[in-house]
Amino acid sequence: MNIDNTASQMRKGVLEFCILSVIKQGEAYPSDIIDKMRAANLNILEGTLYPLLTRLKNAEFLTYRWIESNSGPPRKYFSLTEKGGLFYKELEATWNELANAVKALSDAEQEFTAEQAEQQAASPGNPTTNNPENTGN
Repeated sequence: MNIDNTASQMRKGVLEFCILSVIKQGEAYPSDIIDKMRAANLNILEGTLYPLLTRLKNAEFLTYRWIESNSGPPRKYFSLTEKGGLFYKELEATWNELANAVKALSDAEQEFTAEQAEQQAASPGNPTTNNPENTGN
């Protein structure tokens, strides 16, 4: 199994939430969204971003307006709609539940491993506890 492929699949699952998180902070131009996501170590390509923006707009979670640019054609700036704000809150709650569940499992594994190590060290059949050479005697 390739860790890069797994990490990529995990990122794809949260891209919409991440995009909405950026836009929630204020009106955003697509290259600004890309820059903010890259700053957070979430690399996204324009070819990935634009279809997601279109899907979010078509679902009425985003709206946009054109703003004239001094250095070229007008720019499309995206913002959250009221429906998008509600959807963001639902995604945030879902993300928090998922993150807490994963953390609980990870913490449980660490606790389980530590408990196993303690039990093994205390076990009468453990050669390190029963061998006088290992006890310093």
